[in-house]
Amino acid sequence: MKKSNLFKIISVILSIVILSGCASSGGTGGEEPAGEGAQFVVGINQLAEHPALDAARDGFVEALEEAGVEVEVNYQNAQGDIPTSLAIAQGFVKDEVDLIYAIATPAAQSSKQATSDIPVLFSAVTDPVASGLVDSMESPGGNVTGASDATPMKEQLSMFKQLDPSIEKIGIIFNTSESNSEIQVERAKEFAQELGLEIVDVGISNINDIPQAVDSIINDIDGLYAITDNMVASAIAIVADKINSAGIPSIGAEGSLVEGGLLISNGISYFELGKQAGQMAVKVLVDGTSPAEIPAEKAGTTTTVFNQQTLELLGLDPNHEVFQGAEAVGE
Repeated sequence: MKKSNLFKIISVILSIVILSGCASSGGTGGEEPAGEGAQFVVGINQLAEHPALDAARDGFVEALEEAGVEVEVNYQNAQGDIPTSLAIAQGFVKDEVDLIYAIATPAAQSSKQATSDIPVLFSAVTDPVASGLVDSMESPGGNVTGASDATPMKEQLSMFKQLDPSIEKIGIIFNTSESNSEIQVERAKEFAQELGLEIVDVGISNINDIPQAVDSIINDIDGLYAITDNMVASAIAIVADKINSAGIPSIGAEGSLVEGGLLISNGISYFELGKQAGQMAVKVLVDGTSPAEIPAEKAGTTTTVFNQQTLELLGLDPNHEVFQGAEAVGE
């Protein structure tokens, strides 16, 4: 073989090795920083479609845009079906996305089950520790961290007594298949006991059970508290219509439930919660920080909103202290 041909072959081999090394250096969480200008693929695994979860998605995307991160977003919605959320997560793993953003507890649990390597960020998860997503809020461990939607539940329940000191029994409807909801019901019972309230809870297994569930407790309660339950949130207009027609005051764990017809909420902004998760994503994608090193966070602020039409329907005084400083919606 001539020397010139040998040199050409060696040059080609060296070029392939160099290009291969460059192609493998762009990575995500836990690797070297990718630097500015890098492009990433993010899979969004959203459990269901309703205003709160949609807002968490929009906030996440806006945070990435504000940070100037170039991202291709693959958004998929499980339409409330947990096995589908697992299939979505498994598809993202197969596609080797750079990061999975899971919205709601079942979607986050499915995403964690699907991968221990790809970074997973969550939002709309009430108790990440009890749900088995992180070791602790301060030290998540593993490949999962995110922003919790834990609400000021005790303060929200206390609003019933502010509205009417004679209120005693509070109804809660929840999805028995969602651990996030079961955790909230137990917390509500603990706080209710401290506040001199009693929780009357009824579990449902699908969205078609909701009208009957409301009817089953409507004559036994003085107020209704809507937790951050994705199935109930998807049908909140049905719940609100029945409760309001019966003249029963209601409090929602977050603002979109009030926009859907409930009376009042002192809750979090899911858009801002999504932005918090998006800012974490920047640390993972751009800075190369492992999710294990990013503490899970709670929502930074709360906002009080009330539904003007519901207030008028219930014949309540708009000058009542509960409504002072609150933002009116549904006018």
